[in-house]
Amino acid sequence: MNPRIDHWQDRRVWLIGASTGIGAAAARLLLARGARVALSARKREPLEQLAAASPSKALVLPMDVLDHGAIVRSRDDIKAAWGGIDLVLVLAGGYNEMRADAIDLVAAEAMIDLNIRGAYYVLDAVIPQLLAQGAGGIGLVASVAGYGGLPKALVYGPTKAALINLTECLYLDLHDKGIGVYQINPGFVDTPLTAGNDFKMPALMSADDAALAMVDGIERGHFHIHFPKRFTFGLRLARLLPYRLYFWLIHKVTGL
Repeated sequence: MNPRIDHWQDRRVWLIGASTGIGAAAARLLLARGARVALSARKREPLEQLAAASPSKALVLPMDVLDHGAIVRSRDDIKAAWGGIDLVLVLAGGYNEMRADAIDLVAAEAMIDLNIRGAYYVLDAVIPQLLAQGAGGIGLVASVAGYGGLPKALVYGPTKAALINLTECLYLDLHDKGIGVYQINPGFVDTPLTAGNDFKMPALMSADDAALAMVDGIERGHFHIHFPKRFTFGLRLARLLPYRLYFWLIHKVTGL
């Protein structure tokens, strides 16, 4: 559904949310494969540590994904340094457990802003650049939590469902214009975001394995990139069930 990528040598990749987890692992992987990688997150120090392994290939651009002006300045810095952008991956996001009997409105608003508003700020900054180039790609990291309602995901799940819908809209609008779009749905990944979970996480995978699966899907030109498949296929099939069976199954599997 997207053009295949046969090599990463000197490709210009902007990773937004690169300081930890899948973003940091993807940065290490792409730099090792020869890509030029612009590294963005709020904290400078972890970005500089990543860049130290490949200083000639890495560009450190600290920014807050909710600061639209900073995103535009970072985009312009990449253009000035490399002449354009081949791939933008938005991995920045937040996660908090929440259930309907304990709504925290402040935390909910912060998660909605980070997971949805931040994505739109990035899109507003980079889509004109990609259209002007007539080439390039955008990947948004959503989650399998966006496939259907889950316990403890009262806000996180809906924000990820919004990103799934958003990538579908982007594909319809941008594919014929030569712009690749990637919908990336990880399952449970061992990152700082999941470290506080107090429930069993089926098919938990490392950040390195998740980054490898993501990059492999992009190389193959897939639109819907999901992993680990032994877990994600089950969730996708469950979503086809009538609601009575779906709710029963989720309660049985999670115990919640």
